[in-house]
Amino acid sequence: MKTRKDALVLLLAGGVGSRLNILVENRAKPAVPFAGLYRIIDFSLSNVMNSSLSRVGVLTQYKPLSLMRHIRGGEAWDFTGRSRGVKILPPRTGEKDSDWYRGTADAIRQNIDFIKAHPSEEVLILSGDHIYHMDFDAMIAYHKFKKADVTVGMMVVPMSQIHEFGTGIVDRENRIVDWEEKPAVPRTNLASMGIYVFDTQYLLQTLLRERQEIDFGRHILPRAIGQDRVFAYPFYGYWRDVGTIQSYWETNMDVIREGSGIAPEKWGIRPNLEADERPMDRAPARFMTGCRISSSMISAGCVVEGTVINSVLSPGVQVGKGAVIRDSVIFEDSIIEAGAVVDLAICDKRVRIGADAIVGYGDNKSQPNREFPQHLYTGISLVGKKAEVPAGMKIGRNSIVRPGLTAAALTGCRQLDDGEVS
Repeated sequence: MKTRKDALVLLLAGGVGSRLNILVENRAKPAVPFAGLYRIIDFSLSNVMNSSLSRVGVLTQYKPLSLMRHIRGGEAWDFTGRSRGVKILPPRTGEKDSDWYRGTADAIRQNIDFIKAHPSEEVLILSGDHIYHMDFDAMIAYHKFKKADVTVGMMVVPMSQIHEFGTGIVDRENRIVDWEEKPAVPRTNLASMGIYVFDTQYLLQTLLRERQEIDFGRHILPRAIGQDRVFAYPFYGYWRDVGTIQSYWETNMDVIREGSGIAPEKWGIRPNLEADERPMDRAPARFMTGCRISSSMISAGCVVEGTVINSVLSPGVQVGKGAVIRDSVIFEDSIIEAGAVVDLAICDKRVRIGADAIVGYGDNKSQPNREFPQHLYTGISLVGKKAEVPAGMKIGRNSIVRPGLTAAALTGCRQLDDGEVS
């Protein structure tokens, strides 16, 4: 069954994403770089483009400037033309505190005028912070076939993770008959992906009638399941919520791990290489005599003299002679000087690791970060944007070097212990 291409897309991209710690200190979570060339939101935007949908509203809120510069007018995803386009939809702030988006449903409610101005039969609601490949046209066709009021994208996840999601109990027809939001004692392993198709008129009526309901998962879906036609759309492909440091790191590692299921190029995921102050034409990566590369992704503009193992290097990264990068994600234009070691770390843009310094020192990965124990607890260390680690300094496991910290500020400090914040 072929659906008409008239669905309106609303992409939720305003979350704080605090669990990503210093990676979101100056940017919204969907704007965080991913897998060398991309930002997280590129996956949702590319899925919309590849599903032949063309009218998109992006709901922003938290530190949106980097995200807005990246999306621009949507040209990178072909959202330009007489009947195509991307519209940035910020909160209507100014009159009172409640003008800020208080939840997913409240965010959509504040943009009812945008929905009414773009007539459609269905509204597709997405999150801008997931890594996946999905045919939304097929989901909308399924929604129509079921004559659903609401269709929820759902997939099976490990029971150990189900407490992080909204969960649904379904009957033989995939109709959702019960719902639990982040259950402590789960009854199912079927989790919501945060992807919804609503009948447009049903959505408008619901938002206008139930104004106290501010969140889809906590409020609207549980009530709708008891009264209306709510169905699960089963999804069996690759999908990851990269809202934590651990899941973000693991998903980057999946890009270079054979058989993981993630394939951005094959999926047709498009970055916006003309935005974000990026040089449009990087020279090819250069691999100097004596370098060693193993199971890694090396982007254009990189210069590698040392060793890179099981790591992702964004454009313009320099790896000095004798330096070693292992199990790490390095953002654009960072410099790892001669003899330095970066082991199990994420380094933001334009970081400089001084000669013979070590990021990820020692074998004790079990000491959580003292200030953020729920963010860093598996040994991963973070180095913030434009931070400098002085020559010879040792940074322990689960540690944080804050953005913009200069080598001069760390003069006299030879070691940052496990779990410390500079």
